[in-house]
Amino acid sequence: MTAIFDMTDDIGPEKVIHINTPRAGLQAIVVVDNTAIGAAIGGVRMAPDADLEECMRLARAMSLKNAAAGLPHGGAKAVIIADPSMPMAEKHSLICAFARAIDQITDYIPGPDMGTDETCMAWVRNETGRAVGLPRVIGGIPLDEIGATGHGVAVAAGVAQDFGGVALDGARVAVQGYGAVGRHAAHRLADKGARIVAVADSHGTAFHATGFDLARLDALKAAGQSVTDYPGADGAARGAIITADCDILIPSARPDVINSSNADGIKANLIIEGANIPATADAEKALHKRGVLVIPDFIANAGGVICAAVEYRGGTQAEAMTIIASKISENTRDMLQIVKDTGALPRDAARKLAEARLQEAMSLQRLF
Repeated sequence: MTAIFDMTDDIGPEKVIHINTPRAGLQAIVVVDNTAIGAAIGGVRMAPDADLEECMRLARAMSLKNAAAGLPHGGAKAVIIADPSMPMAEKHSLICAFARAIDQITDYIPGPDMGTDETCMAWVRNETGRAVGLPRVIGGIPLDEIGATGHGVAVAAGVAQDFGGVALDGARVAVQGYGAVGRHAAHRLADKGARIVAVADSHGTAFHATGFDLARLDALKAAGQSVTDYPGADGAARGAIITADCDILIPSARPDVINSSNADGIKANLIIEGANIPATADAEKALHKRGVLVIPDFIANAGGVICAAVEYRGGTQAEAMTIIASKISENTRDMLQIVKDTGALPRDAARKLAEARLQEAMSLQRLF
């Protein structure tokens, strides 16, 4: 693990909080990275192998994402170190224990992430009075249900067409993580004429050269089956999706799935990062040298947090979807213009835009 002092700078993190409540079986970490622009929004991730480094990297990604999107919020993240597939009663107790533990961290607004959902956020709000990504019945905009993040991913892909990206009509797409983000991105890209030829979930990868029937694939997943159970599809290990024969790759699951071990084997010409930190820095640099266009996570997948911010101030679902399209389109275009003009690595161009906004906000804070 990278030492914590190697991951701090003048932006943050402001707070790193370790939570250990043995009687509740709770181990968690909260990182509030930066609040110069406003109270920090960031998801609550539940995974048995989550750790401090992952939490810090994700929190910084949220600071950059919220700043790039022009939201009045800073960035944070929380990880609960546990198996999200535990029985519902146990999960309820664990989430409530976590919520009580963060009650006094008032500059952190939790939202759903991998391993948690709208119901979990309802439990958090019951304990703390604050959360986003709530169920519709209590005034929330269920961002996973409406596909807010996947919507933004498809918007970013559309903008990339004008900067040497892949034409969406007829493009072959591979989706790693056919869940809340990947599924909706697949549907929206298919609506634009793309063909989904490879999908992966936690059980493996499925290939279908002529393209998946997404309605049939959705029904399969809703029934609790794997994408590898799709009739007529060729199966492979879950990591095989990264080097699938495709034009567009959408990693939308865990961090660092694109790394030095597989970057050279990637066949896609365009990568839209639906997940947070799905590629290592070295992998992104290697892909850039090869001419593979990568749209970074905090630009492409900001749809979820934009939706959460609209919900937090009482906006509507229709308003959220319109703002997602507008902000992600503008930010993707601004970033790619810098890349075109300077040859910069896309992540560096995107970071420059976001950090300029953060630094401006920080200059307005009280000096200690």
